[in-house]
Amino acid sequence: MQGGIVPMRESRGAGSTFPATSAELSRLFTAVRRGKVLTVTGRFREPRSLLVREIGRRLASNFYDGVAVVSMDQRFGVRDLTAALGCVPGMPFLPCGTSNAAASWLAERDMLLVLDGCEHLASEALDWLRELLAVAPGLRILAAGRDPLAFAPEQVHPL
Repeated sequence: MQGGIVPMRESRGAGSTFPATSAELSRLFTAVRRGKVLTVTGRFREPRSLLVREIGRRLASNFYDGVAVVSMDQRFGVRDLTAALGCVPGMPFLPCGTSNAAASWLAERDMLLVLDGCEHLASEALDWLRELLAVAPGLRILAAGRDPLAFAPEQVHPL
């Protein structure tokens, strides 16, 4: 499996340019807090990744259970997604392929799930995430990908 949970970094690093103005960033913060799904789309991965990780870092204190960042660089199915989520602090041990246990645990969380590289999500993983959003009132998804996730409550921010 390529990808998985990645740590939130404290800074963007010297010399990096940020792909959003402060006004855009403010609108994105509000969209994440008030909506269920926000997808940052664009042709190039680096600016999308930089933006969603920075939003996640800045909003971490707004979510009781924090932020989980899942980075994907190849096809990700439900099994891969639940394995990556198994690395989230506090997540109970999940035997391989136990998406129901992960969904039960996440249904009780107040957290932001950042999906970096969501164009790699398989259709069954997208279906699982849709079902998860229906039963997890405190879960928010912030995704970065070439295209929107096509979820009903989704807001899209093109770069």
